[in-house]
Amino acid sequence: MKRKLIHIGIAVCVCLVIGFLSSFATQSSVNDWYLTLEKPSFNPPNWIFAPVWTLLYILMGIAAGLVWAKGLHHLWVKTALYHFGFQLLLNGAWSIVFFGLKNPFWALIVILSLLILLALTIRWFKVVSKLAAYLLIPYFLWVCFATLLNYKIWELN
Repeated sequence: MKRKLIHIGIAVCVCLVIGFLSSFATQSSVNDWYLTLEKPSFNPPNWIFAPVWTLLYILMGIAAGLVWAKGLHHLWVKTALYHFGFQLLLNGAWSIVFFGLKNPFWALIVILSLLILLALTIRWFKVVSKLAAYLLIPYFLWVCFATLLNYKIWELN
């Protein structure tokens, strides 16, 4: 149990660090460029994003920690964690492309790739731990919403 908690703690920290680092790209333009964009009527207020993403990063870390705790000597664990790592990189890349590069079209390509990789990650997590897979569902649903939002922003601008 102690080993599982250590794995979860490390994984949560890694996810939160990725989120923190990608927030630098977000902050660089959220108060200027982003304000000038036309947004759809269902665009949530800006203050909602930080708490939602913090919760999602914590759930992602718990899920990854549960999978990792099963042991890296298992091929399925390694495969699941490789998928998780790559989707986490795409997650961070989206902020850089959308906010840092100010490019909604290429950000849409990134987030669509993220969505596909996230679905594969959930599939692999389910092989290792059903609970870990279920913990990623809120993240998947939020990325679906973010994909729609990204598309509409690109379409409107």
